[in-house]
Amino acid sequence: MRYEIEGGSLPAVILHLNAGETIISEVGGRTWTKGPVETDTKGGGIGKGLGRMFSGESLFMSHYTAKGPAEIGFASSFAGRIVARELGAGESIICQKSAFLCATQGVDLSVHFQKKLGAGLLGGEGFVMQKVTGPGTVFLELDGYVREYDLAPGEEVVCDTGVVALMDSSCKIDIRVVKGLKNKFLGGEGLVDTVVTGPGKVYLQTMSLPRLAGLLAPYIVTDKK
Repeated sequence: MRYEIEGGSLPAVILHLNAGETIISEVGGRTWTKGPVETDTKGGGIGKGLGRMFSGESLFMSHYTAKGPAEIGFASSFAGRIVARELGAGESIICQKSAFLCATQGVDLSVHFQKKLGAGLLGGEGFVMQKVTGPGTVFLELDGYVREYDLAPGEEVVCDTGVVALMDSSCKIDIRVVKGLKNKFLGGEGLVDTVVTGPGKVYLQTMSLPRLAGLLAPYIVTDKK
């Protein structure tokens, strides 16, 4: 299999498959196909299916298998970036809900629960995130501009809540209360920050759908009749 990511800020990943190669996604995830591609819907077990639902994906998964040389495209649902990660056997990454776009067969998608109460309640990423485990290649859609940091052991990055889009499973996420009453109530940054501690890679996004909805909410006129 080979692939390219095109489209700038409204990206799509186009995968070129050889006969017998399979790509998985949430149900109805593919945007187009070219060539002989067979689609099969599978659950993978009730437990895994429910876990995927909690993490923002569908109960079942679509499996797209090439019966000859074929092309299949997956488009992002929001302006941003598609990130490709090659995962070894047993290697995992943790990402925001609904980040999973598609992956090669063998990649496992499951639910990841935040261990710390504060991070789950106030961190902006929520109690439930997605866990993606190899082996294979996974493609994730992240919102807005994306900045990557490789954190050394014990190194921290402090950010607004809801900004963490993806991180290696070796990273830890927590919250930190903003110091000083003036900073809390007049500083404009909120009451808490999200803190990610290395070692590992973390991806930060400049925009998310919930954040965009919050920005647009004051300008939406509702009919009160």
